[in-house]
Amino acid sequence: MDDAAVVPVPESPINRYETVASTVHTVFLVIVLAAVCALGYVSVHRQAVVRNPNRMLFYLPTMAWEWIVVGYIYWGLRRHGKSFQNIAGKKWTSASEFFLDIGIAFAFWIGAIIILSIVSHLVHATGMAEAARLLAPQSWLESIVWVALAATAGICEETIFRGYLQRQFVAWTGSAPIGVVLSAALFGLGHVYQGAKATIVIGVYGLMFGILAEVRQNLRPGIITHAWHDAITGLIIRFLPK
Repeated sequence: MDDAAVVPVPESPINRYETVASTVHTVFLVIVLAAVCALGYVSVHRQAVVRNPNRMLFYLPTMAWEWIVVGYIYWGLRRHGKSFQNIAGKKWTSASEFFLDIGIAFAFWIGAIIILSIVSHLVHATGMAEAARLLAPQSWLESIVWVALAATAGICEETIFRGYLQRQFVAWTGSAPIGVVLSAALFGLGHVYQGAKATIVIGVYGLMFGILAEVRQNLRPGIITHAWHDAITGLIIRFLPK
């Protein structure tokens, strides 16, 4: 047998300046995200006037919606001849890579807390705490679903904003910094239900995630940090004294 026949063909490199889906696919997604953001704003503010709002009516549809968006992105990638690897980066190939990403995620999380605290103070984003309390779980069942929601947010939102949209913006503009800023702006606007000042803070958070994704060229540390941060924030509000 010819030895060359059994030699694996190396994977082609991922071009960060190459689009991963059609323009129509991306524009439609941005429009839909904007519409859903507006609906979320109305929904959350309606819950604010209810004495004991049913948070499951926010948690479950949010999880379902985010996975639907990821499915839509997957469909767009396949139609364009791409895969999730083109937006998420390569998978772990060793235990050392796994633990390295865990360490990077933890260090990034600590740094993000410090920076976001400073930004929150500068813009006087006092309403963020109230918004967090409104959405935080209040029972054991809600706490379990909240952790599932946090994991969903980590995977799906990083895929949507830092994976898909950021990759498209970088390819369209030919500039990684511009792509990161545009993605962060959309990420912040997507959380406008927490208030205008919170949008600025979360936009900075998205900017940090975008830089991390560009430096690492994968979404793994960002997904870990995003999921961990969301989960621990809600559980702290749930279990620690007010």
